[in-house]
Amino acid sequence: MSSAPPQDIVGNLAAVRRRIAEAAGAAGRRAADITLVAVSKTHDAAAIARAIAAGQRVFGENRVQEAQAKYPPLKAEHRDLALHLIGPLQTNKVKEAVALFDVIETLDRPRLADALAREFERSPRRPQLFIQVNTGEEPQKAGVLPVEVDAFIADCRVRLGLAIAGLMCIPPVDEEPALHFALLREIARRHGIGALSMGMSGDYEIAIRFGATHVRVGTAIFGARAAASPRGDA
Repeated sequence: MSSAPPQDIVGNLAAVRRRIAEAAGAAGRRAADITLVAVSKTHDAAAIARAIAAGQRVFGENRVQEAQAKYPPLKAEHRDLALHLIGPLQTNKVKEAVALFDVIETLDRPRLADALAREFERSPRRPQLFIQVNTGEEPQKAGVLPVEVDAFIADCRVRLGLAIAGLMCIPPVDEEPALHFALLREIARRHGIGALSMGMSGDYEIAIRFGATHVRVGTAIFGARAAASPRGDA
């Protein structure tokens, strides 16, 4: 695991927060309405603790197993921490994910929706659910295709009784992200969905202009990581 030095994490967080505030102001929005999700995947608990000491309270992880190794002690010590799952969720990890995460951003297929509904019947916990939309229709990437998303949202709500809090997307690395952010915003508008998780280290200011309520920022806070996300680092 690779992380920025302690002083860099503090300074990086301050810089990202300042840029969020500036982007929000330019868009006629309030910075308080935008949640910074600090993506801590591949970074150790010490780096996360430094971000917590700097006031950060919302974090994102890609893998259930990695989050299980790092976050239970941190969440026990800091009751106000919120943890988002931003990577693919296997159905055999649903029980563990529901127990640990506060938001699951990667609901992307009917089988997973069914598994989550069954677990919600057994568990007192109800993480918020975001549907991941594959706005670029990339075959190698997870997410519901735009042409199928209306039916999928209806199925989650009507058949399974799942509350859909938000939508999430990861635009293709070689395309203009604004087009994808605009598409996600339109899908959310027609379904009355309030939360939009879109924008990473390289484009979160653009995402804010298009209505992002959550931005997922990793490398701009913690520094380079060993393993990159499908689109590059968050």
